[in-house]
Amino acid sequence: MTTTAGAPALFTRDDYAARMRRALGDARAAGLDGLVVTPGPDLVWLTGYRPTAATERLTALVLTADREPTLLVPTLERPDAAAAAGVAAASLVDWRDGADPYAAASALLRPDGRYAVSDDAWALHLLALQAALPGSGFHAMTARLPMLRAVKDADELARLEAAARGADAVYEQIVDVRFAGRRESEVAADLADLLRGSGHERVDFTVVGSGPNGADPHHEAGERVIEPGDCVVLDFGGLMHGYGSDTTRTVCVGEPTDELREVHEVVRRAQEAGVAAVRPGVACQEVDRAARRVIVEAGYGERFVHRTGHGIGVTTHEPPYMIEGEERPMVPGMCFSVEPGIYLPGRFGVRIEDIVTVTEDGGRRLNTTARDLRTVR
Repeated sequence: MTTTAGAPALFTRDDYAARMRRALGDARAAGLDGLVVTPGPDLVWLTGYRPTAATERLTALVLTADREPTLLVPTLERPDAAAAAGVAAASLVDWRDGADPYAAASALLRPDGRYAVSDDAWALHLLALQAALPGSGFHAMTARLPMLRAVKDADELARLEAAARGADAVYEQIVDVRFAGRRESEVAADLADLLRGSGHERVDFTVVGSGPNGADPHHEAGERVIEPGDCVVLDFGGLMHGYGSDTTRTVCVGEPTDELREVHEVVRRAQEAGVAAVRPGVACQEVDRAARRVIVEAGYGERFVHRTGHGIGVTTHEPPYMIEGEERPMVPGMCFSVEPGIYLPGRFGVRIEDIVTVTEDGGRRLNTTARDLRTVR
């Protein structure tokens, strides 16, 4: 690892080489011959290479046991690819416009092989590979290797911790701005500016759900004017040092009603129960069960309409998922959200979210801002 002032260590060639070996080992354990990794989070995690734009030209990292890692890129993008730290751990092969990239890719694969393919692969490319290799089988990465990026090492965790601290600082700043009389979109713009000011290089979402809009879990901040007495759901995050942040708090403009206090307290206790259920060796679904049980017992079970959590890493949503039916055990180094909510259509919603990491003997929150119902002006 190398370090730059004020930032977590930079990942090196050796770090990426170790990830490639791990990915190939996971693929072999799953009964596959290798991986075909196209632009997206898997390619970033394995090589550090993020093409400047989505392209119809085929780019693919091929990992198999019978040859060294090979990154196939269009010739015009070779200089950018070569500059990525992890690409030094692979052989770089390019193809020129007018040539057949699928013939070049096929030469790197067995005609009867079984391969995991990135979820982000374009249908254009996957269908062409299937046509070129009709005896091969291709499988979605998440379906066959869902835990590929789930367990973070110490350096990845340091980045997630920094991102969480940045998001926490944003929350402490946003509660001091004026809400009443302003549009949701204006508060969302404040959140985006604050995220960038905290060191985030990318803003992924700034949910500002006021009043009845808070009952829509993924409400897009709109032109509704926030009014005194409104409950406001604030859910925001993005990428900092290449890793995600994601936190949610619910505030009230002025004095909350008794009903809002009651609902918020139920969600707070549910979130506490979900975090308390985090420990190694326990199935991921137990986090969902623990949080949901509190809400069901309070009589709001039908108003908790989504899973309790999702993984986070080089993207803000990835495996593992905290949901009924996910029986994979939690492992130290996993990082995911715990975010129960209650949504009352036409009235208001409440959600509380922290990113949590699994430790050797339990779980630890990366977000540390207060989870009480705060009032704003």
